[in-house]
Amino acid sequence: MKIVVLDGYTLAADGNSWDALLPLAEVEIYHRSSPPEVAERAGKASVIITNKASIPTAVIEGSSQLRFIAVSATGFDCVDVLAASRRGIPVSNVPEYGTDSVAQLTFALLLELCHHVGRHADAVRDGQWTRAPDFCFWKTPLMELAGKTLGIVGFGRIGRRVGELAHAFGMNILAHGRSLSAFPTYRPFTWTSVEDLFSHAHIISLHCPLTPETANLIHGARVQQVRPDAFLINTSRGGLVVEQDLADALNTGRLAGAAVDVVSSEPIRPDNPLLSARNCLIAPHIAWATREARRRLLEATIANVASFLAGRPTNVVNPPAGG
Repeated sequence: MKIVVLDGYTLAADGNSWDALLPLAEVEIYHRSSPPEVAERAGKASVIITNKASIPTAVIEGSSQLRFIAVSATGFDCVDVLAASRRGIPVSNVPEYGTDSVAQLTFALLLELCHHVGRHADAVRDGQWTRAPDFCFWKTPLMELAGKTLGIVGFGRIGRRVGELAHAFGMNILAHGRSLSAFPTYRPFTWTSVEDLFSHAHIISLHCPLTPETANLIHGARVQQVRPDAFLINTSRGGLVVEQDLADALNTGRLAGAAVDVVSSEPIRPDNPLLSARNCLIAPHIAWATREARRRLLEATIANVASFLAGRPTNVVNPPAGG
């Protein structure tokens, strides 16, 4: 039995460790794996662990010893789960590890759009405050959140936590999700359609998975429904957004600002239109990456592997073929 970790570096950086995996079986740990290396390394594994390394149909069908795929993340779109199901290979994920960290970064991005603290701090160091004729100055409009409406697309664990934080700021909450159950206790809160949410929200925050139904959710026609003073925040998946359409909306003033932690191709390509878009903050996919969240993710991933080896796979996201 061999366990292969395909891209273990980001989880185990700065003090975290895969050591708890070592007693379970023979283990090979790689910092990173290119597509050819994924095929080679998976081909000799019974269990593979991936964070973002892609596991396509060809790898699954070409890995004769493969019995289990553990995704060290919540999103599992890097794995062809249908191909895995056809071979009877369970795929597990970690459904809850970064809720607080992702919600925290969502508000860090939102507050930066409201106050541009970094830009003002740089201006102070540049001497602009020293030279100012008044006791203070500001380089951008400043926005208060109390009384504003936050529209949350995707109201799972993270979306609900974002809603709780927004409520603490005195915001009104609109939400759209797959399930309308478990009404939150705070008010004001309203379930609504995507169309109404986009039409009425001052801030739109995306917290839904990337699926065929949500791919390109933010496109040119939908942006036309949005208030021109609205902000868009995406800490979910880059594929939810047609990036050229978002850049066009920002550059023409159709949208006031955007902040994204994810893009369609990562690391970001130099020709990504958001790099030159007006009032667009881009973070390098760090919402999940607090040390605390990565430690929980490592522990939960190893627990998923241990459960599989014990004959009780947990957090399985794909039914067996015919199931």
